[in-house]
Amino acid sequence: MNAQTTLLELQRQYPSVPGYLSACTAGLPATTTTAALQTFIDEWSTGRMDAHRISAQVEQCRSLYAGLVGVAPERVAVGTQISQFASVVATAVPDGGEVLCVAGDFSSLTHPFEQAGRNVRVRYVELEHLADAVRPGTSLVAWSHVQSASGAVSDHRAILAAAEAAGALTCVDLTQAVGWLPVDAGDFDITICHAYKWLNAPRGSAFMTVRAGLDDALVPIAAGWYSADDPWSSCYAGHTPLAAGAGRFDLSPAWPVIPGTVAALETIASIDTGALHEHALGLANAARSGLGLEPGDSAIVTWSDIEGVDLASLTRAGIVASGRAGNARVAFHVWNTPDDVAGLIEALRR
Repeated sequence: MNAQTTLLELQRQYPSVPGYLSACTAGLPATTTTAALQTFIDEWSTGRMDAHRISAQVEQCRSLYAGLVGVAPERVAVGTQISQFASVVATAVPDGGEVLCVAGDFSSLTHPFEQAGRNVRVRYVELEHLADAVRPGTSLVAWSHVQSASGAVSDHRAILAAAEAAGALTCVDLTQAVGWLPVDAGDFDITICHAYKWLNAPRGSAFMTVRAGLDDALVPIAAGWYSADDPWSSCYAGHTPLAAGAGRFDLSPAWPVIPGTVAALETIASIDTGALHEHALGLANAARSGLGLEPGDSAIVTWSDIEGVDLASLTRAGIVASGRAGNARVAFHVWNTPDDVAGLIEALRR
């Protein structure tokens, strides 16, 4: 089976929603995801919900996500929100330390560092200057690999080299990357990712990877009954051991979304990421060409639309897009086709 056939088969597993160009806001559920969510509701409403089975599904999520980003399952923590994981990462910054972030990055990543206290300082620079801005005394470099507002993709190799030279930890938000862009989470000290965008999962499933040997540098400030290797034996005070690996940073799972997350991750993992990357980027660059923009390296296409005129035109044409930070923003994912590109261009010409 060649990659193109696999892509076509994968497309058939998603609903046909012409003009949906908003994976960067929220992905569409595969048919298996919708079915899994409905099954949970049916079982819950008839008293047949099985919490132990959901715990097994959490482990499926952990393993599936680990496979997508190239790390071992024991290096993955499962939670619900980016900001909670970023708050854990903030505990690794020493008193008076500096966190280097990107100006205009998503606040769920940056805000927890601003609230860290202990004289922790947050310094902001433009993405293209991030590597050059790392200096002696920088404790942590935290950035989104793909920027939410602009779609810009970071030169992560240069940033990693600069951080290593300065002895700084690295934390990268992969929320706008994993699902269309090949990523190796093992390149970074810590990664965090919410699954409801490019992984097409229900909102409420997030993941963090932690490099081996770094667990003890982070404080599990939200540790609860689910932060043990066997959560069902650590429900009550007096026996609350932390998991040996990154599972110590697990949050109690949001049960209704876990079955759907399993289905979502299984579906997106069924195709080689390289084929999906080629598909999404090809459509994005076709859109750039039609809009008179230079070719780019992102599946997210943005252009200046300060007054929201273009976004309003797209909305009137039935195209689902978004506006962020004075930009109109569209995105191309597995379900999108050349017809979506043509519809976008036609709506703006109109």
